Formats: sequence, C-alpha cells, structure tokens
Amino acid sequence: MAMKQVANSAIKAIANSGSSSLLTRQLHASPGSKKIVGVFYKANEYFTKNPNFVGCVEGALGLRQWLESQGHQYIVTDDKEGPDCELEKHIPDLHVLISTPFHPAYVTAERIKKAKNLQLLLTAGIGSDHVDLKAAAEAGLTVAEVTGSNVVSVAEDELMRILILVRNFVPGYHQVITGDWNVAGIAYRAYDLEGKTVGTIGAGRIGKLLLQRLKPFNCNLLYHDRVKIDPELEKQTGAKFEEDLDAMLPKCDIIVINMPLTEKTRGMFDKDRIAKMKKGVLIVNNARGAIMDTQAVADACSSGHIAGYSGDVWYPQPAPKDHPWRYMPNQAMTPHISGTTIDAQLRYAAGVKDMLERYFKGEDFPEQNYIVKAGELAPQYR
Repeated sequence: MAMKQVANSAIKAIANSGSSSLLTRQLHASPGSKKIVGVFYKANEYFTKNPNFVGCVEGALGLRQWLESQGHQYIVTDDKEGPDCELEKHIPDLHVLISTPFHPAYVTAERIKKAKNLQLLLTAGIGSDHVDLKAAAEAGLTVAEVTGSNVVSVAEDELMRILILVRNFVPGYHQVITGDWNVAGIAYRAYDLEGKTVGTIGAGRIGKLLLQRLKPFNCNLLYHDRVKIDPELEKQTGAKFEEDLDAMLPKCDIIVINMPLTEKTRGMFDKDRIAKMKKGVLIVNNARGAIMDTQAVADACSSGHIAGYSGDVWYPQPAPKDHPWRYMPNQAMTPHISGTTIDAQLRYAAGVKDMLERYFKGEDFPEQNYIVKAGELAPQYR
C-alpha cells in the first residue's frame, strides 16, 4: 500500500511539473466523466431492418446505455469534414475518439494539436491509417484497433471479387437489368479460376486466410511479404514465397493487395510498377485505396493493361462523385463494405467495449491491438 502511495505521488508530481505531453497523455484514464466521440456512417432507414446493425450512427456500437449509465458523455456523428463539422466542435475537449475505416474521421496533426484532453484513439475495425500516426506518437496518444475482428469478412470478400472479375460477372448482371441478352459479350473474356496464378502482396491475417480459401480452386499461389509465413501453412496451401515483388508481378494473372497503408506503401503502385504486371492482369484491392496511384489505375484499365479492377477502398472516403474509378472500364468497385458485415460489426463493437473497459480500469489492451503505444508505432506501420 505504501509503495502504491509513493508511486501515485511521484506520478502526480511529474504530471504537475510541466513535463512533456508524451508522459501525461500515456497515463490511464483519470477518475470522472469522460467525453467519448464516435464517428460512424449513417444507416437511416436501414437501421430498423436488423437489430444487430450496430456499426452505424444509430447503433453507436451498442455502447450508449453502458457509457451513459457510468456517467460518461457519448457523442455520435457522421459529420466529420470541414471546419464547421460536428466532430470539429468536440475536438478541443474530447478524451476518446472512436472511428471506423468505413467512414474514417481523418485525425490530422492539426486536430491532434487542438485536442488537449485526447488520450485514446480507437478504430472499430482494422486499419488506423486515417490517423497521423507519427503525430499521435509524438503527442503520447494511444492508438488501438480491434485486431482480427473482420479478417474473415475481408478474406471472403476478396475471394468473391476474384471470381467476379475472372468470370466477367458485372457485364452479365448489367445485361439482365437493362433487358439485354448477349452471351458473347460476356463469354469472350470469362475464364476459370483453376490453374491461374494468384499473388497476394501481404500475407498477414487476411492474406493467410485468402491463401487457405484459394487452395481448393487449384490455383498457383504466390505471396510477397516482409517475412515468410509458417512452413506448415506454406505446405498446406502450396503457396510460394516471392522475396522480390517486382519479379513476382509479371508471373501473376491475379494480384490481391493485402498490405497496410504506410508512408512506404502510399502510392506504391504507380504507372511504372503497374507496367511490370502481365497485360490483362486482374487486381483486387480491399486494403487501402491510397496504396494505388488513382490515375495510373484508371489509365491502365482504359488501355486494357489492367483487364479488371475490384475493391472497396478509395481515397478519400467517401469517394467524391467525380472519382475516376467510378467511371473507368472493367471495374467492379463498391463502397467500403467488406469488413463491416453484421458479424464483423458485432465483433468490433465487442472489441471496442473491451478496450474502453480496460481504459477506465487502467489496464493494458491486448498487445496485438496497439498501433501506437508509449510513443512507438507497431512494426507494420514503421
């Protein structure tokens, strides 16, 4: 007990001495009411159609009653852009900000500087690149996400998109809804997946699940990553490691992007790197839109060098109406939906609640959830 009192006194003395924000913001939640702001997409009329639809403004991750019963203030909005938006009004005095990759609140260095009380940034899902992670680390903030919460959802979606592109599904669908019937207009570029070479760039949690799901299709599987996957999984899937990315690209009929967005990967697939791919390549990207050079992708789709491009990630999000990917040929794009299935929503809502409970109690989070901790970035973001 005496040791605990000494420790508490020391911490208070340091915090009151005008020491750096790095130390003071690392402290766990102090007693009292906290202001927590959540930024999610609006469900509108769709909210009432499913009682488990918690990942929206109206559902508020199912946290409202629990947080307010403990005396905390919980503000939820979808209004996140511009100097007069609802989020901006709460930046100066919020303690916790929760956002999602599907409707991200872009946490810039400027916003971090204004947020004098901010201690914790939580991502309801996976992928925290909407946060200026360097600025967050320098300010001593904790950034965490619900690791693993939607990896199954995204891997399944990637497999679906591969098949949609390989089978030239979208033109056939459009024929049906427009009253047309032209088998040749679909069949001339529809193929089997069996025997094709599929390469995943990134073999983390999602990439590994995709390799496992592709195994029954009898594809030739390649992967590129910083490190090799477990030898047993390599044997199980038959996937071959490619250390040199540029050497792997021309081997692939289908390329799947499964890497995080970092300063190293931003704009990684520009005109020159796309030119190294096989003519007629199919690309699936459910990782992050900014990994690709937007105009280079649109130009390659128009020229036919990319025969099909599908994904649910854009930059920025929501995508503006004049975004070139909306209008480029041979695309099968959707809004950012792959990781926000109802099952995924329930998982990441539970994960956010668990981390908030730990935050209030002064307990650490599961180690794999940290993106920024004690001024250090997680390895995948360095």
